[in-house]
Amino acid sequence: MVETKVSGAGPAVAWHTLAVTEVLADLQVSPEAGLTAAAIGERRQRYGENSLPEKKELPAILKFLQQFNQPLLYILISAGAIKAFLGEWTNATVIWGVTTTNAIISYFQESRAESAIAALSQSVVTTATVMRDGDKKQIPSVELVPGDVVLLASGDKVPADLRLIAVRDLQIDESGLTGESVAVEKYVPPLEPETPLAERENMAYAGGFVTFGQGTGVVVAIGQETETGKISRLMNRGLDLTTPLTRKFNQFSQNWLFFVMFAATLTFAVGLNRNFKEALEAAVALSVGAIPEGLPAVITVTLSVGVARMAARNAIVRKLPAVETLGGATVICSDKTGTLTQNQMTVQQIWAGGEAYEVTGGGYEPNGEILQEKAIVLAEHPTLKACLQSGLLCNDTKIEFGDKGKVKVIGDPTEAALLVSARKASPFLETEAQKQKRLDGIPFESEFQYMATLHQTEGGGAIAYLKGSAEAVLQRCSQGWDRLGQVVELDRAAILAEVDALAEKGLRVLAFAQKTFPATQTTLDRSDIGEGCVFLGLQGAIDPPRPEAIAAVRACQQAGVQVKMITGDHVVTATAIAKRMGIRKSRQGESYTGAELTTMTPEQLQAAAKKGSVFARVAPEQKLRLVEALQAQGEIVAMTGDGVNDAPALKQADIGIAMGSGTEVAKEAADAILTDDNFASMEAAIEEGRSVYKNLIKAICFILPVNGGESMTILISTLLGRELPILSLQILWLNMLNSIAMTLPLSLEPSSPDVMRQPPRNVNEPFLTPNRIKRILAVSLYNWTLIFGMFEWVRQSEWGTIELARTMAIQALVMGRIFYLLSISQLLPSLLARFGGNPEDSGRTAGAPAVLGGIVLAVVLQIIFSNSEFINRLFKTAPMSLDQWLVCFLVSLPMIAVAASVNRFDPPGRSA
Repeated sequence: MVETKVSGAGPAVAWHTLAVTEVLADLQVSPEAGLTAAAIGERRQRYGENSLPEKKELPAILKFLQQFNQPLLYILISAGAIKAFLGEWTNATVIWGVTTTNAIISYFQESRAESAIAALSQSVVTTATVMRDGDKKQIPSVELVPGDVVLLASGDKVPADLRLIAVRDLQIDESGLTGESVAVEKYVPPLEPETPLAERENMAYAGGFVTFGQGTGVVVAIGQETETGKISRLMNRGLDLTTPLTRKFNQFSQNWLFFVMFAATLTFAVGLNRNFKEALEAAVALSVGAIPEGLPAVITVTLSVGVARMAARNAIVRKLPAVETLGGATVICSDKTGTLTQNQMTVQQIWAGGEAYEVTGGGYEPNGEILQEKAIVLAEHPTLKACLQSGLLCNDTKIEFGDKGKVKVIGDPTEAALLVSARKASPFLETEAQKQKRLDGIPFESEFQYMATLHQTEGGGAIAYLKGSAEAVLQRCSQGWDRLGQVVELDRAAILAEVDALAEKGLRVLAFAQKTFPATQTTLDRSDIGEGCVFLGLQGAIDPPRPEAIAAVRACQQAGVQVKMITGDHVVTATAIAKRMGIRKSRQGESYTGAELTTMTPEQLQAAAKKGSVFARVAPEQKLRLVEALQAQGEIVAMTGDGVNDAPALKQADIGIAMGSGTEVAKEAADAILTDDNFASMEAAIEEGRSVYKNLIKAICFILPVNGGESMTILISTLLGRELPILSLQILWLNMLNSIAMTLPLSLEPSSPDVMRQPPRNVNEPFLTPNRIKRILAVSLYNWTLIFGMFEWVRQSEWGTIELARTMAIQALVMGRIFYLLSISQLLPSLLARFGGNPEDSGRTAGAPAVLGGIVLAVVLQIIFSNSEFINRLFKTAPMSLDQWLVCFLVSLPMIAVAASVNRFDPPGRSA
């Protein structure tokens, strides 16, 4: 029955193993007539549409409410409720306003909702030409059902997974699914069960593009049951992972929550012996004081600054936490085709007349030359010229150059490489070739492994050119040419040895030959060239690595970041590229194939993931498993890619990075996009990511000592039974306006010169290391001294009012913060570097204006805090005289010595 055979309706069927007659019988369809209307209706009802389900998104209001689901906000919401319970509605409104502001910031911080599934749906929405009820029809691809007979032609997009039943020179580009850098030649006979996905030449998969020829196939899978649909399911497995930054911040928030709850409970319990309302006020003040309300905003802005800097260096970040994650990457798993390589097949080696030639340049632009130690004169190398001419004429491909250097290959990428190699040899060679009119041709067929064309010569005769595998061409040759074009005996062993040598370098090798005919020969069939051909030479082509990517790989390795290649291409080709790029060095790293990974246990896979540097012929699920295996060993994994086949691994990785020219599926699954498709931009992005983390640590070390000083002040005042030196509303002013004004400039600080000479930080390192805790405690203690000491001194002085005492305590604290900010920022070192003429550090002055601006803004805000009548009434503060300002300044000066002492055991810029 059909139901037991169609994918998704029963046990999975290995369609590539079945003969055409079995496929047609199982699907109950005639290739000439196609399905009947009745069968179509029944199957559509049973199997549904040929589309992928879109992921349902939460309503906007629910997404916003989720932002309140943070441990530290629970305390603020509760504090506001207590204030409202006590009738202090102004305080309650301000506290709730702060929590709402944080929620709004977090809401807009979230990256746009994941739409990878929708992008996958778009990748298969197209029209299809089918046979139905004996007629040829064109229908939307969503209407296809299992058993439909689909007709394919050059330029078509494959609308569903098909088992091919007839082909004529059919070639399909499946690079987006398999990673194979060249179009795949298709044929009909059944294959072995263990044949990898990328080698199933009797199948056509949804999303592929027909680059050449024609074919007919029967639909065997639609929608989610296609190979593209399986990738959709992988991406929708619920692997919505948090980043290392969000995990650390969540852990920090939970730990800080427990500390705040303990301290607030202790404060309330002690104060309860005296006065319930005062005890409640003290507990609320401590809760508000201990929570770094400005920290979420500072983190958001710091990450946003990193986003802007990365965008300027060709890396667009879609999800803010990904900025810091990239800086912490310990492993980069990179796709090969189009990421490390140019995705443009290029002839690099030629062997003709027994001599080897090197071809310079890369890509489809004819920029380069043919060398033998130095540039050759083509007229002195007739055999080389004939080999190039053979590749030029025995060719069905065209290269079109559009605006802004955009190149479009119409046909086969390898044939395009042959056109370019001829153009590099001489711009006139193509002109000469055009004089040889094509008379006939034999298209390439997998069974024979060669292509041939017949041309009219200028002298009135005819000549046939052959191009194909070395074995297929050699068996039709009885002689060869030497370097000067003289006929010599064919040395098959030498030729095959050269073929092997080129193949070991990862080159795709094509052999060339010719045979002359009299002028009466106007047609060509296989018997005409079955023997008597003259061997001309070999051309070896490869999709070459980007030169700048080679340098970037080296820079990443110097920064302690491993680079691994994960590709769907052949292992020989992948290994050759990896060796050229320094990814796989002579005695380091190993190469594994997808077939080997399939047989491994989870433990063996983890060992291979750690030890291997090249993973070739891997399926999408295996890419995903490799990323998971590395993460299981504590690695922070960055994954680059551009194809549909990369999407699940891009989503699973700690940070997924898609190429700007890649598929929409890859870009929607990724956290960041390299707009210039250049792996070299990874180095710049890692540098910026490390700088972001360093600036985040500075911000935390700057903000928390204020919270610590405020908390100690409330707790100790309660224990001693003293009046509170600072109120909850005043604490909010400090923690929001003052902290943000003075902390945000730290996010603009540039990279330190040695940031890419340091190894990656320990992935398990918390925000608060022992040294950072010592720093925060030491500065908190001094802040408490400032607040408590100034408050008590003013209360006992002639100035004496409680409002003025609290105001001066806060102003002394802010002045101390200014000195502390100067000690941890790069402002002073950068100014010294500028005036000292240090060229390496002079660029660090870029952040100086922002730090100065933050200090000026903080001073202005504090003047308003003291001298605005409205603020005096709202926050219970008092105006200050010049003498009182001077006193606050003098008592804050010891912060310079405190900062210098803590910087000795915890340098602020060390954690990059």
